[in-house]
Amino acid sequence: MSATPQKNRAARRVLAVVAGLATFGALAAAAPAGAQGWGDGHGHGHGHPKPRTVDVQLLSFNDLHGNLEPPAGSSGNVNEIQADGTVKAVPAGGAEYLASSLRTARKGNPYSITAAAGDMVGASPLLSGLFHDEPTIEALNKMDLDVTAVGNHEFDEGSTELTRLQKGGCHPTDGCYEKGKKFKGADFPYLAANATYEKSGKPVLKPYTVWKKNGVKVGFIGVTLEGTPNIVTAEGVKGLKFHDEIETVNKYAKELDRQGVKSIVALIHEGGAPASTSYNYDCDSPGPGDGISGPIVDIAKGITPKVDALVTGHTHQAYACTVPDPAGNDRMVTSASSFGKVYTDTTLTYDLRTKDIVRTKVQSANHVVSRDQAKAKDMTDLIARWNKTAAPIAGAPQGFISADINGRGAGTPEQPLGNVIADAQLEGLAPADKGGAQLAFMNPGGIRADLVYAASGGEGDGVVTYGEAFTVQPFTNMMNVVDLTGAQIITALQQQVSGSNEASNKILQVSKGFTYTLDMTKAGADRIVTDSVKLNGEALDPAKTYRVAMNEFLGGGGDGFAALGQGTNKLVGPADLDLFNAYLAAHSTAEAPLAPPATDRITVIK
Repeated sequence: MSATPQKNRAARRVLAVVAGLATFGALAAAAPAGAQGWGDGHGHGHGHPKPRTVDVQLLSFNDLHGNLEPPAGSSGNVNEIQADGTVKAVPAGGAEYLASSLRTARKGNPYSITAAAGDMVGASPLLSGLFHDEPTIEALNKMDLDVTAVGNHEFDEGSTELTRLQKGGCHPTDGCYEKGKKFKGADFPYLAANATYEKSGKPVLKPYTVWKKNGVKVGFIGVTLEGTPNIVTAEGVKGLKFHDEIETVNKYAKELDRQGVKSIVALIHEGGAPASTSYNYDCDSPGPGDGISGPIVDIAKGITPKVDALVTGHTHQAYACTVPDPAGNDRMVTSASSFGKVYTDTTLTYDLRTKDIVRTKVQSANHVVSRDQAKAKDMTDLIARWNKTAAPIAGAPQGFISADINGRGAGTPEQPLGNVIADAQLEGLAPADKGGAQLAFMNPGGIRADLVYAASGGEGDGVVTYGEAFTVQPFTNMMNVVDLTGAQIITALQQQVSGSNEASNKILQVSKGFTYTLDMTKAGADRIVTDSVKLNGEALDPAKTYRVAMNEFLGGGGDGFAALGQGTNKLVGPADLDLFNAYLAAHSTAEAPLAPPATDRITVIK
């Protein structure tokens, strides 16, 4: 029997209501998760959702330097301000904990991006460095890193090796490290906007990338510091040019803007110096940006307002500050310490209509990568796998120490470990047939860790393994012995505290018998008391020629020491690490371990 007209009309009304509800549900489902605001954006709904904003989570870190295992000694601590104002050293870092921290932070955040600001590799401990940092790239892939800028250390082995880390393939000389496995390269893009080939002018790698999800688009531009050639060996940057950070970022921000990408983050491997070394210090106290200084401040003030946030690095400091852009509006500038000890969590409120970040709503904070949390099993497995491959080399004893011998952890211009390294270089290169060195200089930046007495790998307290020595001196720099006049040596000492080094004071570590006074009450080159410079008790003669040992980085004028690059009659010696290990073997036994040397070579007037 056919339906009546009334029943047909009723059925049509029910179907219409159901269809309407289905349409409403479909629109709601299509709205980006985490969306805020309905209707016209002023609380007036019109029957279907019109989200106005979503929160995009930006997790970031920098300067990992291949530290897959927790860093030892002072390198593995971060300073934390307590509720009562005191400062506590907190053990932090390690890939197992960094991965756990990032994964926990992402929970409940459908729009989450993980970015880094360079130096993911290079100057790495043996576990990564022995294998040309393939283990670190593999770990970062598993951590779901979305993008990183290059840092200066990405160029340590040259642009060809950097390209291999990006694209994959086994090492050209060492081959594949695991049978049946070919290195796949980075799943994430390395960005190198201001590093170009001299001949073609093209960037070494991509200058920028755009992260996309459900219509949300965030552009990332990556640059390293313009001064990269001054802090990398000449061979590492051969055939490359490095351009101004501000000009480069502004160029590509304009290009992204033309493509309709209005939300932009700059990943910059250059940094600043906060007024406090504590990761949870408020560097906007007493006012925005008042608690930070250094190169990144001027860079931030010069970068176009089209860029919404700056993730920075290089100085190994932790900060989350607001610095005004050229239009006078505050903009977030962050850095997350180093070695995976800290990560930054930034909330970028994304306007779905303007496609831009609501700058006034941006919030950011640094968080310690605590070792009290559960380890990420895939990182534990990765570390164990590579440790097994490295074990025959890494665990070999090189010497013995009676206590911690601090390098960077010393916190003083003259470092006990710096003295040991300089002495090792002098001793190894003093024989006439080895170069006839009379003194040695070591750059402080080349001392990557402390020698820690307590066992970090279970090998026994006081034992220095090859892996630990490698972590201290990971660059495998070849040693040079050159002729320098007394005047050139004095100029080099003055370059420690003037020119490009005036703010950072890169104090060279010196071998035994070389002494001088550093007067910090004065400014620039005047801090070097010239008549105090002596070698074996005798005043240095400006007109006399001396044989000076140093690594090839300093021998090329690196770190702003142009005077050291003027050496003549060069003799190339063994690798710095070989001399260091030979010295440990010659000067220590289990019964008579090497003690921390006195720091009495540089007299400091404050």
